[in-house]
Amino acid sequence: MTSSILLPLLGGALIGLSASLLLLANGRVAGISGVVGSLLAPVRGDIAWRVLFLAGLLTGGLLLAWLRPGSFPAPTSLSAGGASLLVVAGLLVGFGSRLGNGCTSGHGVCGISRGSARSIAATLTFMATGVLTVFLVRHVL
Repeated sequence: MTSSILLPLLGGALIGLSASLLLLANGRVAGISGVVGSLLAPVRGDIAWRVLFLAGLLTGGLLLAWLRPGSFPAPTSLSAGGASLLVVAGLLVGFGSRLGNGCTSGHGVCGISRGSARSIAATLTFMATGVLTVFLVRHVL
């Protein structure tokens, strides 16, 4: 197998392993909007693992950028609006998923692995909406 196949498989395995470890060690689901959202209204004794989780995400991204800088597109190629539009879009998605009491990472990674019908339905909805949006943007608009 080439590295173009192995690296995504390794990344997926690491995501699954880290989500499983968090669930087994802390009984927590690795849904990013829940992890971040709960920091906005912190509960005593429930902060440290969330901060460490986010620090691990940022450290992993920085390490990847340092080891394989080609993994990240140039900011001007992200979209017509550039990196700032991408950040705003990400924050809006996070807000919406928190408002709806769920998130793509929690449902897609943790919920499906537990066989949750709700998570499977949510993930299929996320994927269908994404496919439809890309089609409309590229072929209709």
